Amino acid sequence: MAEYGSLVVTGDGREATPAPPTDPQVIRAIREFGLEGRTLFLPHMPYGGSYLLAAAIRSIGFDCWPTTHSDHRTLEMGGKVTSGEECYPQKITVGDFLRMIDDVGRDKVAFLMPEANGPCRFGQYRHLIRHTLDDLGYTDVPVITITSNDGYSSIGQYSQDLIRTAWRAVLAHDTLMKMLLRTRPYELEPGCADQVYLDGLRDVGKALSLRDASHKQRLAATVQAMTETRDRFRAVPARYDRSRPLIGVVGEIFCRLNQFANADLIRLVEEQGGECWLADIAEWVWYVDDEHGRRLAEEGRSVSKENLVRKIKSKVQLRDEHAVLAPFADDFVGYEEAHSVREVLDLSYPYLPYDGALGEMVLSTGKAIYLQGKGADGVIDVSPFTCMNGIVTEAIYPAVSRDHDGLPIRTFYFDGTQSDMERDIGIFLELARTYQRRKKPARRFPAVFEPAGPSA
Repeated sequence: MAEYGSLVVTGDGREATPAPPTDPQVIRAIREFGLEGRTLFLPHMPYGGSYLLAAAIRSIGFDCWPTTHSDHRTLEMGGKVTSGEECYPQKITVGDFLRMIDDVGRDKVAFLMPEANGPCRFGQYRHLIRHTLDDLGYTDVPVITITSNDGYSSIGQYSQDLIRTAWRAVLAHDTLMKMLLRTRPYELEPGCADQVYLDGLRDVGKALSLRDASHKQRLAATVQAMTETRDRFRAVPARYDRSRPLIGVVGEIFCRLNQFANADLIRLVEEQGGECWLADIAEWVWYVDDEHGRRLAEEGRSVSKENLVRKIKSKVQLRDEHAVLAPFADDFVGYEEAHSVREVLDLSYPYLPYDGALGEMVLSTGKAIYLQGKGADGVIDVSPFTCMNGIVTEAIYPAVSRDHDGLPIRTFYFDGTQSDMERDIGIFLELARTYQRRKKPARRFPAVFEPAGPSA
């Protein structure tokens, strides 16, 4: 298994310590968060996504990096402080945080955890991690979140800069991952596509982390780095074969994106002859925006300052999305995402109405149907063991499969005790190949898949 950690050249997960901030407001925020002399670490969702998000955070002056890669100590340390009632992502996250304390030192680390409303337990785990560290005597180790609940007052004038740069980080990583998964199954030199991906993360990270740059300057640098990475992907020696079954990968967001959590499932699919289309992070961001607008409409506040701000923000996000994706138009022929998240939600509606059911279960159901329409030969749902989203979608999928020409759909649950993954994936791919031979939706391919031999 390739280690994306080749980007990391020091023991604490950093390539180089950025220059200290000089802006008084940033210095004050660092002091208020308790981050003086500390590195802020992020959990992997996935590693590359967290790498670029950390770069975005560095652009406002915080010293931020992803945690180093999970290993056997992650589960050992996480298992000692969890009861089994928590979901698997929590066990991995707290295990990684404890591992970083052990490796780097309690006086050198701090952690950033997301928070979210809704039914998913993971969105509430920052508080549990805080209590866990306190119980272990690490009361001095900060666990922070940068949240919209206080208008991002903690970082003041830099809030909108960070939001926009972080959004570009999401878009950039989704795109790099999509290119990796479109290229790697067909490479003639094993490891070549992974190295291009790593180089792209490094270059895009440098662009995103630029300080004292305008949005226009930072976007231009990001697009340039993305374009150069695109050209390197195109230069990977490869033989693109139309016979490989295309497998959609949906499910709970942490488990499907974190390689350690899902036992590197995508690479196993590739090794057994498949290609994967991974549901991305931007889809979730657009879903949150759509849900915000829907709730404002229910409350009779469609005409309100809050909704106006939301719409303006959405237009800016869409403009940035078009700018980041534009260089890849030819590469993603046949791999186009939905025009809007509402298209995915509407597909799920007969099975899980989005005005009643919420979150990843709705997106996973709709995305499975969307991918079938794009020519996918099967769909894998990746979920932690006991995850409500996975349990609900697993109950729905037989009806989805029946109504869509018998599309093979398989839910894989993960809790760190998987066995016979190769066998199970092999069986699923045989079902996908059978479906591929009789399916009705035609799949479109980029030009490199034309019968013209290896790509240049």
